[in-house]
Order: sequence, then structure tokens, then C-alpha cells
Amino acid sequence: MLMPHPAVLRRLVDEYEAVTASGTAETSARAQDLAYTLCVSTGTRDVTLALEAAHRWLAAAADADMATQRRTDEGPRVYA
Repeated sequence: MLMPHPAVLRRLVDEYEAVTASGTAETSARAQDLAYTLCVSTGTRDVTLALEAAHRWLAAAADADMATQRRTDEGPRVYA
């Protein structure tokens, strides 16, 4: 399965959570659009499951970035 880029996924999650928090009628259509996109992006059919998957994927991406940063900070590895 294709996975969305973490930056794109973060933007979708942040926007969905902001729109649903406001709860106005004019944001309802946008919330539905974002919910659909989150579901498609995560391969789910329920926005709650999509958000759970998105948060897991974003946490995993952050962990991978930290591991990469630690390796970079250590300098090049020399194998004999």
C-alpha cells in the first residue's frame, strides 16, 4: 500500500481536527472532504480509524527521523 508523505498527512490531520473543533455549518463540507481524504490516504473506511492510523504513521515517521538524525550526528561509520 502506498503511504502518504508525513508532511501531507500531518496537514490533513491538523486541518481536520481544527475544522471539526470549530463545528460550524460552513466547515461541515470541508470536514467531510478531509475525512474522505484521510480515509483514502490510510486505506480505511472510518475517519476514527483513519485518524488512529495517521497518528501511528506520523509517530513512526518521527521515530525514523530521530534515528536518522542520531546516525548523522555520530558521523560516518567506518567498517574494516
